[in-house]
Amino acid sequence: MPIATVNPANGETLKTYDALGAEEIERRLATAETTFRSYRTTSFAERARLLHKAADLLDEERDDIGRVMTTEMGKPVKQARAEAAKCAKSMHWYADHAEELLADEQPAAFDVKDSGASRVLVRYRPLGPVLAVMPWNFPLWQVVRFAAPALMAGNVGLLKHASNVPQTALYLEDLFRRAGFPEGCFQTLLIGSGAVEGILRDPRVKAATLTGSEPAGRAVASAAGDEVKKTVLELGGSDPFVVMPSADVDRAAKTAVTARVQNNGQSCIAAKRFIVHTDVFDAFAERFTAGMKALKVGDPLDEDTDIGPLSTEQGRGDLEELVDDAVENGATVLCGGERPEGFTERGWYYAPTVLTDITPEMRVHQEETFGPVATLYRAADLDQAVALANDTPFGLSSNVWTSDEAEMERFVRDLEAGGMFFNGMTASHPAFPFGGVKRSGYGRELSGHGIREFCNITTVWHGA
Repeated sequence: MPIATVNPANGETLKTYDALGAEEIERRLATAETTFRSYRTTSFAERARLLHKAADLLDEERDDIGRVMTTEMGKPVKQARAEAAKCAKSMHWYADHAEELLADEQPAAFDVKDSGASRVLVRYRPLGPVLAVMPWNFPLWQVVRFAAPALMAGNVGLLKHASNVPQTALYLEDLFRRAGFPEGCFQTLLIGSGAVEGILRDPRVKAATLTGSEPAGRAVASAAGDEVKKTVLELGGSDPFVVMPSADVDRAAKTAVTARVQNNGQSCIAAKRFIVHTDVFDAFAERFTAGMKALKVGDPLDEDTDIGPLSTEQGRGDLEELVDDAVENGATVLCGGERPEGFTERGWYYAPTVLTDITPEMRVHQEETFGPVATLYRAADLDQAVALANDTPFGLSSNVWTSDEAEMERFVRDLEAGGMFFNGMTASHPAFPFGGVKRSGYGRELSGHGIREFCNITTVWHGA
């Protein structure tokens, strides 16, 4: 895939970039290693000053970078501005809280006599240069939720961003430079995917984080495992959105529309499988389908657009294959199921779609739909709702709508997911750990759990 900005609203190639050569990659790796040796000794106060400055710059420039993101990957521009604002807020949060999150700890249940020590503590020390392999769907947020904690911990970052968002990738490097971070603290590597393994295997790179597809995650995990290097993986998701009889059906249906189509439906933590108790199924289906039909598909740079194009032509083709397979095998289309009227010949648009009568034989039952396509299931009771929710290779997050406390406890106990959101939409926040189980990956981003992923958790023992 070429490194280029291709406007998904019309297929026009706006900018192309040459991949870095071996000599420049070597220079950047050497710079990262050299910078880390000094940057790791800086104080939390100094790191926080720099990160606050970067956040302020980003907040000031969110209109401009929002338009760049929209042009590169197609998200509605109002959502792009919101993404930039969220990044700035999260950077401020880590600048304010990192020192507390990484404070020295005394081991739990520590007994001086049993250990033979006069004093023992646990200290979190930075690892070194960390490679971040990031996707295009949230081109700022995916990077910032790695970069902010990594830089506050004293690490330095090397970014291999998706090849269709090069302007956003270069903006991030420039943002941290203009904020005053030393050269080499955060570098963007414009490289193809074939160059990732060599960089990951370089002894100067100490760890890696990846958000992306399962094949990409396997490749990074395999190479890192061979080199005995730490990785954090956030891969695909096919999150359940469960609605039980005690739920506020009107509010659940309204939230379900947003939960499915945020970012044009291209979000790992978007609700994708809607599992509704039979007692409220018809009411929910009617309201949900009406909400999906009412969405405005259009130019993502227009302020009133709800759904823009998918990021790539291949992405739309993959989505069409899943829908076509489901229909051929008996699925019922409640709305959508095709390219929207007026956009069949230009841009990579797909209509908001609701499918029901889904069976296990259909590909859409097991594969992730990365676009504005929802699958709707009828559940006879709580047991079947739990079984359907878990009948997926993924386990990123989940949504459950119920006012019954006993049902809540059952879902917390039995749902196989890294997150549980009751009566609201799944979202990420810097204070909450984020990540999944099963084929959705391992490790956690954000919160104290995330900042410690790329630290050397060091036992410091003092003799009696």
